[in-house]
Amino acid sequence: FMVVILSRSHADRNVYPSAGVLFVHVLEREHFKGEFPPYPKAGDSSNDPITFNTNLMGYPDRPGWLRYIQRTSHSDGVLYGSPTAEHVGKATVIEITAYNRRTFETARHNLVINIMSTEEFPLPYQAEFFIKNLNVEEMLASEVLGDFLGAVKNVWQPERLNAINITSALDRGGRVPLPINNLKEGVYVMVGADVQFSSCLREVESPHNQLRCSQEMEPVISCDKKFRAQFSIDWCKINLVDVTKVVTIRSNRPDPGPGVLPDMGEYNPPSEALKSRDYFADFLITLAVPMAVAMVLFTILGYSMCCRREGVDKRNMQTPDVQLMHHSSIQKSTKELRSMSKNREISWPLSTLPVFSQSGEVVPPLHPDNYETTSMPLMQTQTNLQNQIQIPQQQLSGQSCLNI
Repeated sequence: FMVVILSRSHADRNVYPSAGVLFVHVLEREHFKGEFPPYPKAGDSSNDPITFNTNLMGYPDRPGWLRYIQRTSHSDGVLYGSPTAEHVGKATVIEITAYNRRTFETARHNLVINIMSTEEFPLPYQAEFFIKNLNVEEMLASEVLGDFLGAVKNVWQPERLNAINITSALDRGGRVPLPINNLKEGVYVMVGADVQFSSCLREVESPHNQLRCSQEMEPVISCDKKFRAQFSIDWCKINLVDVTKVVTIRSNRPDPGPGVLPDMGEYNPPSEALKSRDYFADFLITLAVPMAVAMVLFTILGYSMCCRREGVDKRNMQTPDVQLMHHSSIQKSTKELRSMSKNREISWPLSTLPVFSQSGEVVPPLHPDNYETTSMPLMQTQTNLQNQIQIPQQQLSGQSCLNI
């Protein structure tokens, strides 16, 4: 059985987002199903698990401003992000590859992003909201995002209002919520307008609400009821930025070296014409210095142990004659006692001899009553036992027969 992996390419698709405005592109599974063979059972082709891989042409990943999310293999993928003015006029080609996890086939097409400039960029007043009851893919849906912008417009009353960026709470250091009570991870939504912030949005900056936020209590916002029906907003995390009053602080850091890439720079590897470095001298120095130190220490230690010894003769010369004679006599006496202990023969103690014979008669003691037994050892060798104790076995056996 052989599985043939096929790959089909589509024509390039061009999109024209504006700088400073949220860009959303949905990768629909239905668009790629026609490129894969039908499912054996009719009506089940929609259940094919399809995943997408997106990358900048010629690179393994996407541009820094572009994000991608697909929750499961049975849901659509979404490309989203906010291009900046630096990308205006530069065509960005994104390679999109769809993988069918059932047939192992792929379908591919290119998405050409042509970033356009806009006179409204950047909008001077920007507000970032944190919505607790939605995930990022739910917020990216056109109808949900439209409802949120409509609620903000009713509160803010601007002439121009745009969604600038959307970020998942997980990208801001948030944690994955527990799978209970249908909890969501949360999403940050930044919007921009051309008029000053409304009094409702400024209410969060009041001392009373700031105190409630420090105590982890919900602040009192008069316009919260206009969002509460669909969006649960954490007003303590709202961020209001006036771009016209933001002062750019120039850092005093030194200029980066040649190994640090500037923003949107390209990596230039070193030339192949560089000369190779010879590490043989470094290798010799690394080994020679420790070995030389070790040899010096070994020489000093050997001289101290072998050439500086006093010896027995020098020790005897410094010892008084009386002490030498005393030690010599002790040594001679010890050797003499040891030689005498090897030649002595002592009979077995009475406690180790049998008291009754086989005939029932009492065997007389082998030693007289006045025999000294205090110096007799408890154990003797087998040779001493044979020399001292010789019981006539045949005679004893004959007497036992007569008695019977």
